[in-house]
Amino acid sequence: MPTIENHIRDGEEALPRDELAALQLARLRDVVARVANVPFYREAFALRGITPKSMRSLDDLRRLPFTTKDDLRRHHPLGFLTVPRDQLARIHGSSGTTGKPTFVAYTAKDLTLWSDLCARFLVAGGLKSQHTVHVAFGYGLFTGGFGLHYGIEKVGAAIVPAASGNTRRQIEIIQDLGAEVLVCTPSYALTIAETARELGIDPRSLPLKYAHFGAEPWTEEMRQEIESQMDLLAFNNYGLSEVIGPGVSGECAMRDGMHLQEDHFLVECLDPDTLEPMPDGEEGELVITALTKEAMPLLRYRTRDIARLDRSPCACGRTTARMSRVTGRTDDMLIIRGVNVFPSQIEEALLRVEGTTPHYMIEVERPATLDQLTVRVEVMPELLSDRMDRMQHLRDRIGKEILTVAGIRATVELVAPRTLERFTGKAKRVNDKRGKQG
Repeated sequence: MPTIENHIRDGEEALPRDELAALQLARLRDVVARVANVPFYREAFALRGITPKSMRSLDDLRRLPFTTKDDLRRHHPLGFLTVPRDQLARIHGSSGTTGKPTFVAYTAKDLTLWSDLCARFLVAGGLKSQHTVHVAFGYGLFTGGFGLHYGIEKVGAAIVPAASGNTRRQIEIIQDLGAEVLVCTPSYALTIAETARELGIDPRSLPLKYAHFGAEPWTEEMRQEIESQMDLLAFNNYGLSEVIGPGVSGECAMRDGMHLQEDHFLVECLDPDTLEPMPDGEEGELVITALTKEAMPLLRYRTRDIARLDRSPCACGRTTARMSRVTGRTDDMLIIRGVNVFPSQIEEALLRVEGTTPHYMIEVERPATLDQLTVRVEVMPELLSDRMDRMQHLRDRIGKEILTVAGIRATVELVAPRTLERFTGKAKRVNDKRGKQG
């Protein structure tokens, strides 16, 4: 397994906490002044008596209105702009997987900031200027490909913009060009490893040494699986299109949570029902205020992502708070017979059982009055057997782990390798049929 040296690219990542708070407050006042011409905020400020001068401390953040994706849709396409259209340098958009796509805009200064933020977490995760980076993210309205691309460029490393799809060709390019770093979704990394084996190539023989994964939730168990199969170090990063894209946070060499870029974002962790702050270490919904974005800064954006915050000192020397992995979303959370279930919990349970793979599909049905949960999971070829008792034993073990982790009983279906659909972008893990059944 490769090793990594700790390196801090930007001094603002290690500001004393009091200096960081002073910087945040100054930037909070600035952004309140800049969004005052946005109709949505102008109306809310008038009702609440909010002005830049009324922001006397960071606690006053709680006086500001929340912003939601529905608000963005109601002001479609660019009703949250704070600059004239002729100052825009680029427009991206969300994936639209939960509804109508929302657009986000950038000035030239925003693009420079975005590149810097991505460069920070890439360097923290081992990227050096002498590396070659294979980017297997899609390029287009999706922010992932371009955000990482320009962050890599800022570091000075060579980029192979392979985009997504045609996995056999991707493997050939990785081999030919000797890429040391892989950028894609974690599920696609496993597809690369699987396809390599089908081609008679040991995935561990690929030149890859580091990987930066994002765009979908993944578990620590999946990290261990990828690292074991590909002999590399995998790093997690987090961002979302509405705020800026990737670059909100990323892991350092310690890999003990993702450092939030707090000099550019104010991040709250709130109870999604009461909207009251959650204590550090307890899960809540992340709510993010963009402090320095020019074209379209959002105040208290409700991400719907569930995670924990940690403000304890990190051995790497960065003073910024860290966030945990995203364990789920308030809007993709499944409520099954009164139990809250996140797909990431199912994944964690599956990967606890030797012989299962991270390729799975969750199906929820309501044939009568009760919900039924079925988990279809691929197993290693050597575990497929004609003996009913062996297969039943494996199903029982998986079902027991799902009950332990997620607190719910599920029907487990074992399927052969390559049975389930593969994804080059965000993996679709849930097929909820309850609303489709009449």
